[in-house]
Amino acid sequence: MIIDMHTHLMGPAYKSQPEILLKAMDRYGIDKIYVSGLSSMNGNPTKELIRIYNDAVYDFKRAEPDKVEAYVYASPELPGAIDEIKYGIEDNGAIGLKVWMSTFADDRAMDKVAETMIGYNMPILFHAFYKAHDQLLYETLGNHIANIARRYPELKVIMAHLGGSAYHAIPAIRSIPNVWVDMCSSIFRGDELQYTIEQIGADRILFGSDMPGNYIVNVGQVEELDLTQEEKDKIYYKNTLHVFDTAVRPEGGRK
Repeated sequence: MIIDMHTHLMGPAYKSQPEILLKAMDRYGIDKIYVSGLSSMNGNPTKELIRIYNDAVYDFKRAEPDKVEAYVYASPELPGAIDEIKYGIEDNGAIGLKVWMSTFADDRAMDKVAETMIGYNMPILFHAFYKAHDQLLYETLGNHIANIARRYPELKVIMAHLGGSAYHAIPAIRSIPNVWVDMCSSIFRGDELQYTIEQIGADRILFGSDMPGNYIVNVGQVEELDLTQEEKDKIYYKNTLHVFDTAVRPEGGRK
């Protein structure tokens, strides 16, 4: 079984992307995809754009309920962010929150959002990406993830993309049990996944591809490692089912 927990409808071509994602699912035997909308590479969309992209994701979920799960996409610094989250979860069946680059993960604007998601016991998937140059203004790093996770130990936190550089980001979250990481994006080197497993184990790694980007490269990064079938199963789907299970509370969280 494979669950790709990090895919998108994004940018101007978002209306054509459901077909692309479904074709990839058929071609590669993907059982389920978790989808978020992203209006552009600009981290500061308007409330109106956020709603347009969220509704596109919810429509996709309704059209393919056995194949698609939806994230609600919100920008915590915008008025109405909590209402957008409630609309996504309560009215449209979203199973988690995606936060893009509108503010750092540990900004105080995130507090009410974090508390809301704790109430639902659903994870926040944070874009996180360390770059040697051209770092974007509010692009979250591993230390920002560590800060919000320590502030809210009962919050389920997912750091996307191995933080952009596993060697930079993984040490920051290594000892924090309520942080999981996803391995999506084809630009990191294969050794970074091996390093991540050595540092935090296979139990805290989720499989994602960043589709409609490249899917098969991410599979190759798992398959080229010397992993047991159980370790592969954890990465491919078991860990995702665990994190998104609303009956499961983070280890170390306040009771």
